[in-house]
Amino acid sequence: MSTTDVHEDTAPIRSLVPARMDRLPWTRFHWSIVVGLGFSWVLDGLEIQIVASAGFQKEFGLAAAEVGITATVYLIGQVIGALVFGRLSDRLGRKKLFLLTLAIYLIASGLAGLAPNYEILLVCRFIAGAGIGGEYAAINSAIDELIPAKYRGRVDIAINGTYWGGAALGTAFNFFFLNESIFAENVGWRLAFFIGPVLGILIIFLRRHIPESPRWLMTHGREEEAERTVDDIEGRVEREGGTLEKVDDSQAIELKTTGSIPFRVIARVLLKDYPKRTLVGATMMITQSFLYNAIFFTYALVLQNFYGLDSSTTQLYFFPFAIGNLVGPFVLGHFFDVWGRRNMILLTYGVSGVVLAISAVLFQADMLTATTQTIFWCVAFFFASAGASSAYLTVSEIFPLELRSQAISYFFIIGQLAGAFAPTIYGILVGDGTDRGPLTIGYFLGAAIMIVGGIVAKIFGVDAERQSLEAITKPLSLYETGTAR
Repeated sequence: MSTTDVHEDTAPIRSLVPARMDRLPWTRFHWSIVVGLGFSWVLDGLEIQIVASAGFQKEFGLAAAEVGITATVYLIGQVIGALVFGRLSDRLGRKKLFLLTLAIYLIASGLAGLAPNYEILLVCRFIAGAGIGGEYAAINSAIDELIPAKYRGRVDIAINGTYWGGAALGTAFNFFFLNESIFAENVGWRLAFFIGPVLGILIIFLRRHIPESPRWLMTHGREEEAERTVDDIEGRVEREGGTLEKVDDSQAIELKTTGSIPFRVIARVLLKDYPKRTLVGATMMITQSFLYNAIFFTYALVLQNFYGLDSSTTQLYFFPFAIGNLVGPFVLGHFFDVWGRRNMILLTYGVSGVVLAISAVLFQADMLTATTQTIFWCVAFFFASAGASSAYLTVSEIFPLELRSQAISYFFIIGQLAGAFAPTIYGILVGDGTDRGPLTIGYFLGAAIMIVGGIVAKIFGVDAERQSLEAITKPLSLYETGTAR
């Protein structure tokens, strides 16, 4: 590749860093990565639930549409944050960005709790969203580059699934902080906004001890620092009782130093070099995002309009829904490393689609209650949650290391944009609860979309299980036969 992003005038760097990282046994060091980096998804789920309960609505005298705008502004912030911080993560390093983006979220979310008016609240929500959007790009990259290959799938999937733990936690806190017999209506919601920052402060101290990705250092001309970082990690692993296997020199790779990757190179990689992978990534992100936003943002309307529940009672039905989403990735994640990515994506996407289709038939026949409807959602999203998490895993491991964060951000944005239409569409289909036909069609549509997503991944996907990232996709800076690729 004769572009300015790969420096041809320097000697190639010979490195054993990837092989040394992938042969590490699981120790407390890796748990520190899981907790320190994976907590972002808990914070995101927490934020969504706190805002969704709209405790600030009365104080600011907001209409329903204005409450909806606070969620929209947050999502727009995520899109912008993913774009900006995704590129910076590839350019400046994972650690700088996962410290910066968390700090941005902490400050903005805390300030939202102090907002004197609606306009300031919107600004804070946008900035907090930008921080979380940047987290998605920087964190997924760092996790995949620090976790050994044989554990990468289950760890990434489990971490992405913890969003629902945060959502359940947010619902529980809302029951307390929005209880006007305990807190005044202009106090409780403000305190709720400080939950995330308080938890995040503890995490940011833990993150300070997580090293920069040696793989990122390796491709940016900092091989000595990369080697020292791996030396430190290996020393920690040995102190924690891990046994290290010898790494043969034949596993070394030769690289050229890279700088910032031009957008034309990124476009070429996505559209020309790996079009099938781009199709898989886009399909998986679009399908899971559409289904999740369709059901998640309208489940309360369905329970109220078709089953006669009041708004407070519907909150109780959210807990089993969230638990099913949380447990699925933890139970099924292991099999993505054992049975393989493509097989499990087809299974999780396919089963969730089939279960949703069965529930649509029963829903149309008026054979469900609020409880049995929720049970079907729990089962469907037990599988769909693992599938949705695997979408993030997929886009983070099937493209070159040098643009990993940016690839994640682009597919994240595609998914967000596609999913943004789902709540409106399904809100219209729900209607006033007098006609089940339109929503039944919507459920069949969601089921078909998920099944198609699974089939596309099965046909065009990549067998990435237990493989080094560099074996799945050659780095752009790989030095081959005298030239950088």
